[in-house]
Amino acid sequence: MLGSKNPIAHPADPQKNTVWLLDNTAYQPVTDAPDQSISNLSWQVEVVACIFETEGRKDVGKLVSAIADHIGLDGELGGSKDETRQRIEQRVQPFLDQVSPGRTLTLEVAVHGHIQSIALGPSDRNGIISQVVDLHASDIQDGALVHPRIAQFNHDAATAGTGFAAPDGWLVISDIDDTIKRTMTREPTGILRSTFTEDPVPIPGMPEFYRHVHAELNPTWFYLSASPYNLYPFLHEFLHAHYRAGTLVLRDYSWLDISGLIRSFTERTHEYKVDRMEKIQRWFPRRRVLCIGDSTQSDPEAYADMYKRHPGWIHAIAVRKVGDVAHMEDKNKSERFEEAFKDVPRHVWTVFEDPKELYDFVDGLGMEDEAL
Repeated sequence: MLGSKNPIAHPADPQKNTVWLLDNTAYQPVTDAPDQSISNLSWQVEVVACIFETEGRKDVGKLVSAIADHIGLDGELGGSKDETRQRIEQRVQPFLDQVSPGRTLTLEVAVHGHIQSIALGPSDRNGIISQVVDLHASDIQDGALVHPRIAQFNHDAATAGTGFAAPDGWLVISDIDDTIKRTMTREPTGILRSTFTEDPVPIPGMPEFYRHVHAELNPTWFYLSASPYNLYPFLHEFLHAHYRAGTLVLRDYSWLDISGLIRSFTERTHEYKVDRMEKIQRWFPRRRVLCIGDSTQSDPEAYADMYKRHPGWIHAIAVRKVGDVAHMEDKNKSERFEEAFKDVPRHVWTVFEDPKELYDFVDGLGMEDEAL
């Protein structure tokens, strides 16, 4: 809670703590001036690590039963070997593991064959360290990838991928839930089912479309979700199975009950997403941005807000009109989109139901590169 002034902070213990090191994207701190020289600018990156107590809460059975009962599966769950129960237990455990505040870590990252050791922390009240570090290097190629790790922690989650993205080029900010993964965020029961009991399902046609986007624009990718950070392993695995690798941005707080999870998907999503996009804009003020979202929550309004805040940064917005979730009539009205984008030029935004409708839209963006 006291941050760097915490007098009782001490190193995380591999015998007592579990650490997640999240994938990230390195950047060079530039202004939006296109003629600024970048040859001597050192690369920086925001490192995010989550620290838990290895021996945390053990009442997983109680929460599993509560989730099963809430979505009407309680009678379907059999003994301990039941596949559905095991899936729920696996996905709910990160919500039950006690967070570990006031812990420090040492990051090891190899750049040009030289291993740097960087002090991180201490962790905040949510057990999270979020810290910008300087990699003390300027001559790294756009698109390079390194794998930093947390010293003394040997499990896979303590190693991440850091991609390097130059100041210029394209950048995609993509929502996840009901944009590229079926979540049913308008239905509390749907959220619980898709998150804890079912194998994650991509929105039909979106993996193929994202491959086309990458081939056409070669962007750096950010996946911006209102999900709590406890779902990082679940969503990280889903993204790597179906989509381009990128930085996954999640809410930095946990929850202790079912209602808390549902609220994290649905409350103050506009403010949360604008706040995170502001950070991305500070990192990449010169990149051209394609925003992709859906109609279930506030993606249209949040993207329009960012368009007005930073003229010329967002070049295109695509919103999926979600038709496979109940009670979407008002959210899908054309008047809603017209009002949300009233200050955004009509050629900048589009609404789609089938990703096939977007191929020409993205091809037109690719022609911008040819004109430059």
